[in-house]
Amino acid sequence: MKQIFYIILAILLLLFAYTVFRLIVRRDYITRGRLGTFSSSLQLIVFIGFFSFGYLFNPPEWIYFWMVSISSSRGLYLAGLLIICIGFLVSFGTMLWFGIGRAFGVHLDGLKKAGPYKLSRNPQVIGGYLLVIGISLQWPSLHTIGWILMYAIITYWMVITEEEHLLRIFGEEYEEYCSDVPRYLFVKRRGKSIASD
Repeated sequence: MKQIFYIILAILLLLFAYTVFRLIVRRDYITRGRLGTFSSSLQLIVFIGFFSFGYLFNPPEWIYFWMVSISSSRGLYLAGLLIICIGFLVSFGTMLWFGIGRAFGVHLDGLKKAGPYKLSRNPQVIGGYLLVIGISLQWPSLHTIGWILMYAIITYWMVITEEEHLLRIFGEEYEEYCSDVPRYLFVKRRGKSIASD
């Protein structure tokens, strides 16, 4: 019964995320040129819903992760803890460096290409991946595999929506930036279409 509930909630979350990123946020970007409070709030709700999944479907003791009880082997637990710390620093450090308003799509004052944005067009997403993978290493289960896949799908919808917006605003400058810097890490884009990345 728990697996069916997991699948139903995962599908609902993915449908909600698609509606938020590919319909509502996209419409805001096209009509307003930025996100409104409603769209930004919906994005936040998507990620709150996503990160709440672990509390709903992992072992009951998972919610007490700060008590350092070990669910996986000690080596996996420590590797997960290290990855979580790096992910936290990358994700939230980049967000602070970038600016909270810019990170939530509310302010846009030029294309940022310095600092962590020289290595990746989406360092915050990379930090989020590290958080999710680190937690999954500490509390391995089939549910965490689904959790990682959901994160990949949700962030992909968010990223391609943002890329379409940035291409509309910055045009050729953004195209050049996309040719020089990978969407995530290591793999640079080829050709003209951002969506094919």
